[in-house]
Amino acid sequence: MTTTPSLDRLLAPRSVAVIGASDDPARIGGRPIASMLRLGYAGRILPVNPNRATVQGLTAYPSVDALPEVPDVAIVAVPAPQVLATVTALAQRGVPGAILFSAGFAEVGGEGVAMQAELVAAARQGGMRLLGPNSLGLVNLQTGFVGSFSSFATMAGVRPGRVGIVSQSGAYGSHLVATAMEAGVYPSNIVMTGNEADLTLGDIVRLMVADPNTDVIALYSEGINDGNGLVEALQAARAARKPVVMMKVGRSEVGGAAARSHTASIAGDDAVVDAVLEELGVVRARTTEEMLDIVRLATRGVFPQNNTLGVITVSGGAGVIVSDAAEDLGLPMPEMPAAAQQRMLEMLPICAPRNPVDTTAQFINDPSLITPFTEAMLLEGGYTSVLGFFSYAGSTPEVAPLLRGQLSKVRERFPDRLYVLVLRGPRDVLDSYEAAGFTVFEDPNRAVTAIAAMGRFGKAFAGRTLAPAPEVGAVALPAQTPTEAQAKRLLADAGIPSAPERACAEVEAAVAAAREIGFPVVMKILSPDILHKSEIGGVLLNVRDEQAVRAGFATLLDRARTAAPTARIEGVLVARQLSGGVECIMGIQRDPTFGPVAMFGLGGVFVEILKDVVFHRCPFGEDVAEEMIRSIKGAPLLLGARGRPVADVAALAKTLSRLSSFAVAAGPRLQSIDLNPVIAMPEGQGAYAVDAVIDLE
Repeated sequence: MTTTPSLDRLLAPRSVAVIGASDDPARIGGRPIASMLRLGYAGRILPVNPNRATVQGLTAYPSVDALPEVPDVAIVAVPAPQVLATVTALAQRGVPGAILFSAGFAEVGGEGVAMQAELVAAARQGGMRLLGPNSLGLVNLQTGFVGSFSSFATMAGVRPGRVGIVSQSGAYGSHLVATAMEAGVYPSNIVMTGNEADLTLGDIVRLMVADPNTDVIALYSEGINDGNGLVEALQAARAARKPVVMMKVGRSEVGGAAARSHTASIAGDDAVVDAVLEELGVVRARTTEEMLDIVRLATRGVFPQNNTLGVITVSGGAGVIVSDAAEDLGLPMPEMPAAAQQRMLEMLPICAPRNPVDTTAQFINDPSLITPFTEAMLLEGGYTSVLGFFSYAGSTPEVAPLLRGQLSKVRERFPDRLYVLVLRGPRDVLDSYEAAGFTVFEDPNRAVTAIAAMGRFGKAFAGRTLAPAPEVGAVALPAQTPTEAQAKRLLADAGIPSAPERACAEVEAAVAAAREIGFPVVMKILSPDILHKSEIGGVLLNVRDEQAVRAGFATLLDRARTAAPTARIEGVLVARQLSGGVECIMGIQRDPTFGPVAMFGLGGVFVEILKDVVFHRCPFGEDVAEEMIRSIKGAPLLLGARGRPVADVAALAKTLSRLSSFAVAAGPRLQSIDLNPVIAMPEGQGAYAVDAVIDLE
């Protein structure tokens, strides 16, 4: 993967100009210079200050035009009214990239939005890329480049690592970095994107993917401004086997509003975000603590494709805690083979050898038991991840060296496995285990959460060949919202079937249609202005004879005129009444961030109350569609639970897949599709859309 030269230089510039440079290292315009001097940045620093000949011991220049060379990056730390002129001057000099600290743009709304647009236009005229405005900037700890006024660069113990941290929020990004370093997670690069007038999260993630010094990416997001760009970047990270852990906030209505106000971002539907991140192999963290736990374990670089957990513990209670956590996360903990269990009992009759393997406190008397027990778990149990719960016992001066030595022998023999320990004790002892290749946690639940995440990365990195999305041809949408009959004809052209039906403008036509289709039938009011017919009594079921058709026709027209007197009434739809199937719901929603997204669930109470639905970005093939169908909690009702007939899941998957392709082919005027219900008939008998609503922009 390659990036443009300007973006490469943004992260690792050979020279940097600081516009608004200050001689005071505590001021915003002085902090980047002081930090770079402290960290030993080897590039050239070019302060721009019209009032001083030197800044912090460096030669200063009165203006951008007076600079002796074209810097790779410019840091802009001037008040908002001066930013446009500064950006224009930098672009005219041919500077590849600029970091804009200045605030007072789109994040404040009103005139700030227009001012921000002017900045972007001025930069693009010179081919210059912008980070910000309202950005805390970036830091490259590998090179000592500090394009930020954050104080974390001056923290004691700051040192480079292999984790790229990307945050939209500057203040929280700084907090995240400081917390990460306290937790033993050291960054390679830190980038805080601010308003994202030009460069977005996706652009920065691509930089991290291309950076040879970054192995793991931690991403904090309040909103996603460029969904397609982020998707492409996350796809590139997966292809490069670089795990991405994302903390996406703004799930609640209040939180979403705060995110829009804070970074001028668009917060999409949270369930859609979950679905897209899962599709792309990104692990979503709920808290900062969880994010850093997962990132810390990911730096070990072991990502089991088929993750199974073996537990060795000195506490039966801890084994139960771990087992509960693993079950909640879907992390398998298979039993040890019977023969291996028998040998363990022969070595230690009081042990519990199933999995978790409980050695009891006896291991304190004989730490040498750890090697044969753990080796049996890896060799015969075949576990890809091992968690050892030793608490304080594993950190005592008498036990720690022996236990560490025993475990190290196992790790040397099986270097491809993931090793996690739960220990409490002095920091230097815990660090000695870390240095020996074991990731140490103080809480078993946190350890299991991180281990489960490694398996999710492993599955994502393994890749697989997916069936192509079906071709549905061009979709010609009508000028206005279609009636149900028109919607079904559009969908039928894309291979999405519905039950036999006739649109009837006159009562005798309805009688003839019912006679041809076969009783009983369903009758519905037909109007482009009445989309939700059941709410006005516009649907009649079990219409069983011609007399009932005539009466029903009149009833439907009367109800429509009463409930919606201005609605255009085109007649009545007469359709075959299906029985013996399972009601499902399929739909499309145009997400403001990721475009058309498909939804599937069971109908009735399952969707209205339980919200047992699944989402996926469009388009996708029948294999993905079937995975969606089988993933819902109510799937057993489709798969023959309690003697029910097995539904035609293949037909459902075909319909759902074709619906996803239709949504993409229809283009941006399509806002939503609601097929509710879709009747899944018994296996081999198909699936049919019984109602269809297409909403156009």
